[in-house]
Amino acid sequence: MFEMDDAGDLGTVEISPEVIEVIAGLAASEVSGVASMHGGFATGVAERIGRKNYGKGVKVDLNDDGITIDVQLHMAFGVSIPEVGRNVQENIAQALRTMTGLEANAINVHVVGIAFDNAEREEADVYS
Repeated sequence: MFEMDDAGDLGTVEISPEVIEVIAGLAASEVSGVASMHGGFATGVAERIGRKNYGKGVKVDLNDDGITIDVQLHMAFGVSIPEVGRNVQENIAQALRTMTGLEANAINVHVVGIAFDNAEREEADVYS
């Protein structure tokens, strides 16, 4: 849990790492050029039975140094990977700042795949 100090005499506010995962996952997935978030086997099984996991592909590390966020995602074919990666980092940082008032020390983007449209696949097959 991450405690916020500025609550005053009213008490404390604790933010669970799972909440930060959801915020980061939604912020990353709304960036143009991101095809999907990368999840493991258990996540895929849970989604097939109708349970949506909004923190899929996100790992949050809370320690004394601060917050480190690792995001694993698939990019759309044909986009500029450095540009989309930078946009993902900026969007996550802005969402985290707006919703929690927290700043991340590092937001690491790991591109683990490229997603192709069916039309793009057929076009690539014609030219190859």
